[in-house]
Amino acid sequence: MAQDRQGAEPPALPRLGGRSSFRERVADALRAALIAGELRPGEVYSAPSLATRFGVSATPVREAMLDLAKEGLVDTVPNKGFRVTAVSDRQLDEYTHIRSLVEIPTVVELARTADRVSLEALRPAAREIVTAAVAGDLIGYVEADTRFHLGLLALAGNAHLVEVVADLRKRSRLYGLTALVEAGRLLASAQEHLELLDALLEHDEKAVHAIMTRHLGHVRSLWAATD
Repeated sequence: MAQDRQGAEPPALPRLGGRSSFRERVADALRAALIAGELRPGEVYSAPSLATRFGVSATPVREAMLDLAKEGLVDTVPNKGFRVTAVSDRQLDEYTHIRSLVEIPTVVELARTADRVSLEALRPAAREIVTAAVAGDLIGYVEADTRFHLGLLALAGNAHLVEVVADLRKRSRLYGLTALVEAGRLLASAQEHLELLDALLEHDEKAVHAIMTRHLGHVRSLWAATD
């Protein structure tokens, strides 16, 4: 069993996506630790040790970890705790391929069907993504990025499609993004969201297709760099 890190200041529980449930906030805090590379793939963490780390009781941590297990982010290890699942290059490629098949044509169609008001409503999230990238705020980046992409897809009016993409995003969760921030490589991906919005507003289907293809491919190459 891998050793849990000790001695660190308990991080504040984030309020991602306006969540109010304490269990959801603990789950978000655990996702944040995964994203930041604080919880590593292959390592086993006990609920009591994580509870101490986050300054909460073991019960909500155990419940939150069970939620993450349903998403495929951790596996239950009897009498020990939870093992963070690893995401292989092949899995990332498959997730990205599925996202490309679903998201690219959907967003291209929005260049014809989405109204200006709905598209402009996504600009604050796009700007938040850039701001978070500049500040090295990984949690803020992922939260704003999720709101932007799922909000954009929601304009197509297919709730099941949004659910599928949301699940794929969770399963291909990104850990170790700190290295990308330190290398200054996250900003280029962030700025593509504003570029995409402008192309949609101009009803430029060819540009939208090119930007979405580049964005998903760019994102995949960035995550691969953290392996």
